Amino acid sequence: MGRNRKKPFYEEVQIEDIGAEGKAIARVGEMVVFTKLVVPGDVVDLQVSKKRKNYQEAFVTKIHEYSKDRVEAFCSHFGVCGGCKWQFLPYEKQLSYKQKQVESQLKRIGKIDLPETSPILGSGKNTFYRNKLEFTFSDKRWLSPEEIESGAEINDYNALGFHVPGMFDKVINIKKCWLQPSPSNEIRNFIFNFAIENGYSFFDIREKKGLLRTLIIRTSSIGENMIILSFFRNDKEKIEKILAAIKNKFPETTSILYVINSKGNDTITDQEILLYHGRDYIFDEMEGLRFKIGPKSFYQTNSAQAYELYKVARSFAGLTGDEIVYDLYTGTGTIANFVAKNAKKVIGIEYVPEAIEDAKENAAVNQITNTDFFAGDMKDILNDEFFAQHGRPEVIITDPPRAGMHADVIKSILLVLPEKIVYVSCNPATQARDISLLDSHYKTTKVQPVDMFPHTHHVENVVLLEKRD
Repeated sequence: MGRNRKKPFYEEVQIEDIGAEGKAIARVGEMVVFTKLVVPGDVVDLQVSKKRKNYQEAFVTKIHEYSKDRVEAFCSHFGVCGGCKWQFLPYEKQLSYKQKQVESQLKRIGKIDLPETSPILGSGKNTFYRNKLEFTFSDKRWLSPEEIESGAEINDYNALGFHVPGMFDKVINIKKCWLQPSPSNEIRNFIFNFAIENGYSFFDIREKKGLLRTLIIRTSSIGENMIILSFFRNDKEKIEKILAAIKNKFPETTSILYVINSKGNDTITDQEILLYHGRDYIFDEMEGLRFKIGPKSFYQTNSAQAYELYKVARSFAGLTGDEIVYDLYTGTGTIANFVAKNAKKVIGIEYVPEAIEDAKENAAVNQITNTDFFAGDMKDILNDEFFAQHGRPEVIITDPPRAGMHADVIKSILLVLPEKIVYVSCNPATQARDISLLDSHYKTTKVQPVDMFPHTHHVENVVLLEKRD
């Protein structure tokens, strides 16, 4: 790979650390250089690709020496596929970097007094832990540099797998994914082989043509499975043929659904989903509670570790049975229904109306009668009139998206001033920003990181805020 003469080239630099977003960090003099796909202890050559005032971004051109902490990646697609980027770090090391990330972001961004962080809760399973994957069909398979350089004739351009990072029209054909338990790999490989053998066209996202578009597989902890196949056009004969083949091959499948999606993008949340076989939902179970999951439902993708996360939230809430609890960003009501037996009443609020319907149904399925769910914008719902009608909360549990809480939601919380706030976050940076805004009235008393996504840099964190005297 030729050097870029206009941008710096650094030889034999040692990787020192891992920072936010999982980027590896090197220092050359005073300059911080971010790079990828290396681990602390590696000695590498770096070609700078972006120059900024306070830092640079670079890619590795050569590895001179491997870190003693490196382990062999177990997936054959590692390094190309965008997932599981930390496979070459032992799991214990991954956990220590995640712990450090939480502590550093809370201190650096929050700038508040913090208690000692509890040791991170690692995931019991660090392979085959996900309950949902989405695969993309493409007639533009990603070709490896070796394939291109070999000059050999390539006849198979079709792929069913994941998008290559940064390339919306290139998909890596996945043979075995280590993220979702059986029968996920078997289902995907069967559908791919059936489509090839029967001459089905794979989608071309640039030209907007082709029949097969996406495949979603959902699995549950009690062995129920859902398959959702998305087609670009309504070719009744071919659709019937492939769905019948899936049903015959996997008769134990709980739910086979399909979608005709002729839009420009792949998302199916705004599409009609049609039932081919079984029922249009599956169940998952957690501590005796049954959760109904439809094709559009949001549900934590690592079920076993979600249970650990919810136990932390419940423990931090310290409920006695007399409290009114508000569960903000309730989604399908999982946390609300999970803590209901320990509370007097739980009010769940969520922006997405379909999620609220799921939440109500999950309460009914489990015969929970002390939860109430409301759909709408939280900053509009949380006002004095609502508090007067439904009671003021002693405890607020909040689990916002990556962007954190809207400033107006924080204002509403500061109006009602509950005794405790349990803040569950999938982004410690925005969590730190939000708890600093609450710091005038709330002291942070507990911090518990939880790893939901082994082999990635993502980390969840639960914080307990208690009202100052």
